[in-house]
Order: sequence, then C-alpha cells, then structure tokens
Amino acid sequence: MRRAAKHTSEDKTAGKELVIVTGISGAGKASALKAFEDLGFHAVDNLPLELLPDFAELVGKSAEIESAAIVVDVREGQTLDRLPEILKHIKTVLTTSVVFLDAQDAVLVRRYSETRRPHPLSRSETVSRSIVEERQLLDPIRNVADILIDTSNFNVHELRAHIQTRFGHEDQAKHLLVSCLSFGFKNGVPLDADMVFDVRFLPNPHFVPEFRKKTGMDPKVAEYVRSFPQTVEFLGRVTDLMLYLLPHYVQEGKSYLTVAFGCTGGQHRSVMMAEEMAVRLKEAGYHVKAIHRDIPRHS
Repeated sequence: MRRAAKHTSEDKTAGKELVIVTGISGAGKASALKAFEDLGFHAVDNLPLELLPDFAELVGKSAEIESAAIVVDVREGQTLDRLPEILKHIKTVLTTSVVFLDAQDAVLVRRYSETRRPHPLSRSETVSRSIVEERQLLDPIRNVADILIDTSNFNVHELRAHIQTRFGHEDQAKHLLVSCLSFGFKNGVPLDADMVFDVRFLPNPHFVPEFRKKTGMDPKVAEYVRSFPQTVEFLGRVTDLMLYLLPHYVQEGKSYLTVAFGCTGGQHRSVMMAEEMAVRLKEAGYHVKAIHRDIPRHS
C-alpha cells in the first residue's frame, strides 16, 4: 500500500497520460491531433522516435503538462520498426496508448485527389501503390495499437467529436456512447467494430421488387424484416446480451462501443437492425447513435 508520507514515481505520474497518434496518411491524423489539443493535451507533431522516451519522462515530471498527444507516422522512415520496443519502456514511465487511424483505400485516394497533396511516399508511381507500401511499413505499429479508428465515414467535425468522446475528461467518459453501425459485407467489415453480428441469415428484402431501391429506414422494409420469427428471436437475444455486457463495459471504464450489424449490401437488414437496437438501448438509458456506413448520405 502507498503511504501518505512518501512520494513515489507513481505519485508524480498519477493521472498523466500520453497518446501516440499514428496511422495511414490521409486518415486524419492532423485533425485528430487538433482535437486532442482542444481537449487540453500538449500536442506535438512528428517527434523523432529517439526523443520519445525523454519526452515521456518530461511529461511524467512536469508540473504543467498533465497529458500529451504525439503524432508518429511514416515520415519517421525505417526507425518506425523500433516503436514497439520503445513503447515497452515508455509504458513503464506513464500511462500510454496508441491510436491508429485508418480508412478504406478508395476513401484515401479520393481525399488525395480532392486536396491535390502528394503522398509522403511519393516515390511510388501512384497514390494507390503508395498506400499499399505504407500499410506494409505501418503493420507492426497497427499490431500494437490500443485503439483503431476507421475514419472512412467521418468528416473533420465528426472525427473531432469521436476523439472528444473517447478521451474527454472523466465527467464525459462516465457516459458510455454506443454506436449501432450497419454495413455491407461486400464492402468489408468495419475496422473499428467492437462486436459484429451477421444478419445475412434473414430473408433479404433486396429480392422483393418494391423494396429493392429502398433501405431499412423505410417503415415498410423494417416491418418486412421484423415480420419473421427469427428476427424477433435474434433481436431479443442480442438485446439481452447487450444489456448484460454494457454495465460491465461501463465498470471497466470504456467510454465508446461500436456494435456492428452486417448484411450483404448494407442497405436493408443491417440498417433495420441497427435502428432497432439503437431504440432499445436508448430506452434502457444509454447514449446511442445509429450509423449507416453503406447507405447514401444526404446533406
């Protein structure tokens, strides 16, 4: 037990936090760093890896810096391979987490096209090839990441809100935010899903001509999906599971949870399920939002 009369290194670093922001170029690291800065983090972009242990010790000893966020990315070059080893040392100095930002390749290519900025690995012939090369370089870091955020469907403001939800002060973090996400397996499983439920076992409204061009947001489509006994049973079982799990997540300090429902195209069954689960969890008193990754977004 810690005695009140003594001050150990743990006392000095209690409550202090270091966040290492990394990930694929174009996934939003600059915006994420700005969000951390808005939360009161001491923000540093592209600190050389060799200085990371010294910086961690500085934060631990500083009377002014309570939390810091640092971007480490592919600009570091070959020394990136040392990050997992450096992390082991840093985590003995103060609480450290690695946030890895990613996005779908098509989204990254579009972002580079819109901004007309060159990829950091511009020696490659195309942006697509540069992205593949960067993924290979960053794979060791991705494997040690504590938090993975898929920014494919985030604009700058949504990414900032996401960061604030996960890393806000304790009074904010006490409220678990649950995202009920719908998606289509044909477009890939969401990178940041905490739980994934496959609802392709349900009859597909796509094969009903009047429903084909609609989505699960349409009341008639939702009623069609809900009309099957397996839908009712599945919803009941998942609801029971979520109401059992969520209090335990809250107790463990988790502030953000993504529950994903997938069907073939992400248009009908998964959308209805995400909407219905959001309603049920809201009724149970949780902060919930429904997100539909693969249906058209309207301004």
